[in-house]
Amino acid sequence: MNILIVLIPVSVCLGAAGLAACLWTLRNGQYDDLEGDAARILLENGAPSADTQQRDSEKAT
Repeated sequence: MNILIVLIPVSVCLGAAGLAACLWTLRNGQYDDLEGDAARILLENGAPSADTQQRDSEKAT
């Protein structure tokens, strides 16, 4: 029973750390571009995306 004195605060601290990490990712925009991530996974490695090609063509002009 004495171990519960240690385990309960440790589990509460770990839960609070997980909640803080989740809130931090939400506030920093980690989940803003879900469509872009879904499209990027379909591209082959090393193949430039349409956004990269458009930026390169704009820089050349």
